[in-house]
Amino acid sequence: MDQKVYKKELYHLQVQLVKFQKYVIENNIQVCVIFEGRDAAGKDGTIKNFTEHLSPREARIIALGKPSDRDKISWYFQRFTSYLPAGGEIAFFNRSWYNRAGVEKVMGFCDEEEYQRFMEEVGSFEHLLVHSKVIFFKYYLDISKKEQEKRLEDRRTDPLKQWKLSPIDAVAQANWKAYSKARDEMFAKTSFVYAPWHIVHSDNKRIARINVIKHFLLHNDYLGKDEKLLQYSKDIICKFDLACYDKKLIAP
Repeated sequence: MDQKVYKKELYHLQVQLVKFQKYVIENNIQVCVIFEGRDAAGKDGTIKNFTEHLSPREARIIALGKPSDRDKISWYFQRFTSYLPAGGEIAFFNRSWYNRAGVEKVMGFCDEEEYQRFMEEVGSFEHLLVHSKVIFFKYYLDISKKEQEKRLEDRRTDPLKQWKLSPIDAVAQANWKAYSKARDEMFAKTSFVYAPWHIVHSDNKRIARINVIKHFLLHNDYLGKDEKLLQYSKDIICKFDLACYDKKLIAP
């Protein structure tokens, strides 16, 4: 997507996001959006596009670090509950409780019992959110192995992106198959009717960002909604089912 076209389309979508936030604030609506995905899949940039022109008081980005000693001996979901949105707020999670189904599972940061307990409890946790009338969306940004390698190398060589490097990134390529297996199991067991996963093919960052915003806004109500502007590409984003693999939206 040409930079000029991208900026123009993004501007119009961000105007729609401002309208959406105004509606959320005026009606005391709670909104929670989580972004998961491969390392270097574009979560930071996508969230930045969402929040760039929103009121920061009512739109928060949550990107938690390592759990504290207290977190480690608490109910797993406890450290996340204080960051959930109140009325009139939008919470964007840059990685979420699904760390347990991905990074922690692959890297051995949790044991099998902790993993299985998470998989058994997460459905009930999310059902409580939805039952409490929280608008809840789950996006997974997926990229090809070749594209991930390219982006990780860019992080290593670009001095402005050095902060993004982590020990997890260093072994992302070596653990590619393990992450794929953990991801597929997560999709199969946690894409619920009331809280489905939406898969985003993110090899092209600009196209992915535009389509995620369109998808999100199209599936929400607010005043001044321009539905013609919000028609997203189903070749870029889809609600999880086995057809996503057939359409090659999920990397092997």
